[in-house]
Amino acid sequence: MSGGRGGVLAALLSDDGPRSRVLAVLLLAIAAGLAATPFVFPGSQPIGAAAKICVFIMLAASYDILLGYTGVVSFAHTMFFGIGGYGVAIALDRLGPGWGQVALGVVAALGLSCVLALAIGLISLRVRAIFFAMITLAVASAFLVLASQLSTLTGGEDGISFQLPGELRPAFRPFAEPVLGLAINGRVLAYYMILAVTVLVFLGLLRVVNSPFGRVLQAIRENEFRAEALGYRVVAYRTAASVISACAATVAGAMLALWLRYNGPDTTLSFSIMIDVLLMVVIGGMGTLYGAVVGATLLVLAQTYLQAVMAKASAAAAGAPIVAAILHPDRWLLWLGVLFVLSVYFFPTGVVGRLRGGR
Repeated sequence: MSGGRGGVLAALLSDDGPRSRVLAVLLLAIAAGLAATPFVFPGSQPIGAAAKICVFIMLAASYDILLGYTGVVSFAHTMFFGIGGYGVAIALDRLGPGWGQVALGVVAALGLSCVLALAIGLISLRVRAIFFAMITLAVASAFLVLASQLSTLTGGEDGISFQLPGELRPAFRPFAEPVLGLAINGRVLAYYMILAVTVLVFLGLLRVVNSPFGRVLQAIRENEFRAEALGYRVVAYRTAASVISACAATVAGAMLALWLRYNGPDTTLSFSIMIDVLLMVVIGGMGTLYGAVVGATLLVLAQTYLQAVMAKASAAAAGAPIVAAILHPDRWLLWLGVLFVLSVYFFPTGVVGRLRGGR
């Protein structure tokens, strides 16, 4: 029986297991923590942080398809993230709350993302890497300006607030009595919907990178001229990877919009989000996908709780004014930067790369 269970797990993970006991325990702890958060950690902040981790696992994993597996540096990834958010927001705002409107918004957003990713890939991926990065940065910047200017459609700088389907609203109560001490409402159901979508997207991307298509992407990353000489059309494969990556980012944006019940330029299109995603991939480990899980978890937890931890540390060190000043919560961004520098220094191949035996 254990062999059968192991075979099922290997199939789910596309025969690409953690390959490290420590990493396996870490991933299981993250998965268990995300699954149990509403029951174990009461309050809106923990479940909000857990939902954000789920969304950024999808976003970072989709970006790793480009950066880690294909060797393509793109700064337009948040554009597809924003398209997903705006697709759902506009559909629910204009057509009313309902599951049909959610599906329509997601499908329309996926269609637009596919078209844009295909166009950017076919036009730009023939140029050198640095020029492609600059082109994607220009496209993302133009889309951000467009979203801010088209106020009649996108709400401009104010964004769009909308109503959710009834089953996802906080007032919805599917059960009269609490379950394991937790009163299940629409907010909890929305969280588990996002968690389920995250698992499906992650397993789908894991299947992609461990398929023959994924092997070709890695060959292109290592030596595109050799891959071309072997008969693989490099531009076609890179474009296909861009489309797959864009679709996963679009789904992540749609999930974030459903969780926040709002979408605007700062929530999905900000360049700071692009920097966060890049950090998640690098810190977690490029070209692993599991690195997206670790990197997203570490970054979101640091952004959510580091300031509170520093406030307690500063209060505890009140007897030493210099130490208390250094640990003042207003300096949390400085210490966050220090932690990232140290993580890159001590884990040059990322946390997952180090745990798998890389240097």
